[in-house]
Amino acid sequence: MATEIWLDQLLELIDRDAQVVEVLPADDYAPVHLPGAVNLPLRQLDAQAVTVLDRGRPIVVYCWDSL
Repeated sequence: MATEIWLDQLLELIDRDAQVVEVLPADDYAPVHLPGAVNLPLRQLDAQAVTVLDRGRPIVVYCWDSL
């Protein structure tokens, strides 16, 4: 279930070994991204999540949209 969180909550989750996933297209992810974040573009998320992410750890998904 998706839940909106704030920066302080994100940092707490990272301290508890959460995985940070940015679902931005690779061209947007490459120049600037959250430290330690994994890039799984939204269109590839379903296909790659199982092989890249650890289901036993919390997962934080981040997407920035300029619209």
